[in-house]
Amino acid sequence: MYQQTLDPLLGSLGWSALVAALPLVVLFALLGIFRMTAWKASLIALAVALAVSVGAYGMPPGQALMSVSLGAAFGFFPILWIVINAIWIYNMTVVTGDFEVLQRSFARVSADRRIQAVIIAFCFGALLEALAGFGTPVAITTVMLLSLGFRALTAAVVALVANTAPVAYGALAAPIVTLSSVTGLPVSELGAVTGRQTPLLAVVVPLVLVGIIDGWRGMRQTLPATLVCGSTFALAQFLSANFVSVPLTDIIAALVSAGATVLLLRWWSPVHSADEREVAEAPGAARTVDGGSTVLRAYAPYLIIIAVFVLAQLRPIADVLDAVTLSFRWPGLEVLDPSGQSLALVEYDFAWLSGAGSLLLIAGALTIPVLGIGLRAAVTRYLSTYAQLKWPIVTVMSVLAIAYVMNTSGQTATLGNWMAAAGGLFALISPVLGWLGVAVTGSDTSSNSLFGALQVTAANKTGIEPVLAAAANGSGGVLGKMISPQNLAIAAGAVGMTGREGDIFRRVLPWSLGFLVVMCLLVYLQSTPVLSWMLL
Repeated sequence: MYQQTLDPLLGSLGWSALVAALPLVVLFALLGIFRMTAWKASLIALAVALAVSVGAYGMPPGQALMSVSLGAAFGFFPILWIVINAIWIYNMTVVTGDFEVLQRSFARVSADRRIQAVIIAFCFGALLEALAGFGTPVAITTVMLLSLGFRALTAAVVALVANTAPVAYGALAAPIVTLSSVTGLPVSELGAVTGRQTPLLAVVVPLVLVGIIDGWRGMRQTLPATLVCGSTFALAQFLSANFVSVPLTDIIAALVSAGATVLLLRWWSPVHSADEREVAEAPGAARTVDGGSTVLRAYAPYLIIIAVFVLAQLRPIADVLDAVTLSFRWPGLEVLDPSGQSLALVEYDFAWLSGAGSLLLIAGALTIPVLGIGLRAAVTRYLSTYAQLKWPIVTVMSVLAIAYVMNTSGQTATLGNWMAAAGGLFALISPVLGWLGVAVTGSDTSSNSLFGALQVTAANKTGIEPVLAAAANGSGGVLGKMISPQNLAIAAGAVGMTGREGDIFRRVLPWSLGFLVVMCLLVYLQSTPVLSWMLL
């Protein structure tokens, strides 16, 4: 039996927090400064996390290693299981040529590649986030942007930055449902308050995406479209989260935003610039005219995905799918938190049928006859997907192993409690906890599981509204998504930049930090009379 201690180093929470942060410091330094390949950096950081857990925290080596195995298992299932099956479906559409049809369909909405990027990365990416999450939108939209003529680095950066505002409600609001389960606060309240924070990001993200692609000139030329896209998404997200349905928030927002943008483009088009700095022309893509049935087949895989996920949420079907889920305590891990309670994180749910990755696998199987691809070819593409993602797989499993070693040893709790000691200023740094959690795990769901209860405890101690602090964890977390080594590896692998994750990291880090500062100020002002009316 191992019981966590928050201040193992000299009895000081501050010194202990300094040591607890070492794995994260090493990981991001190797990526951002030394430009090391993500899978190598994550393995080195994992070794540091193990050394800290055993050397500083006194965790038995056997339990520390079992924490590694649990984290690696969670990294593969459910996270990589989702990404692999999503990429497989995409790969099948490439083989059949349907992806080119989809590309031409987006091109016909607007001849301007900047607008196409916004619709794909922001609107379509939000829909994918709503259905699957866990890196799926980054994996698919990055490749779509690449095929439209964007340079690999730009495609990866745009896809990562776009994957922000929808994340809090991703995978049918899984992060908020998880936050509710660990805090005891109602899903409706958490969803509503989150819907008064993340929509402010949505307003500006499309504008930022164009800025990344084409600078200030592009932002001016496309301003009507980006404002319509961002503002309609924000309004729909707010209204759905507060008055319609928390799980369906991103689906509604994505469809409304895309519809409004397409409607605008029927009577307005931006000034086209032939010398866009980050775009290379793809001659002939827009000249081919596809028939209605051909276009429908190109969209069919995504329509099938939507149908499968919607049906899986219906009560009778959901109950059948959940009934075969295997839940058990991870063998060899007996961990108590500082108060002597058994640590819930050592529980592992193997939702082999109801998990998002399994639903994607089912959708992929249904897609095979629709696309007209042979079974042999489909299986070949499935196996080749594993080879395509071999290094991202190593990276993701290693990063989740780091997260679980830090969680079970007490390193994460030390960092969280050290931040909670800020007293009345805790509201200002509350989103940083969520940001840190997602940066490490790559998942807003995991971050809410880690820090949700801590946020509420700290809020009660400092006099802050508990639902505000809890929601801030998820809202701040969405901004750590773009710098998570897990997502960096997925984006790099998708566009053939494996080994150059550090280059992507340096491009997205300023945006992550800039958005985080804005979110911290917003949450702080919401805790004061200045913006407290937003919580009423």
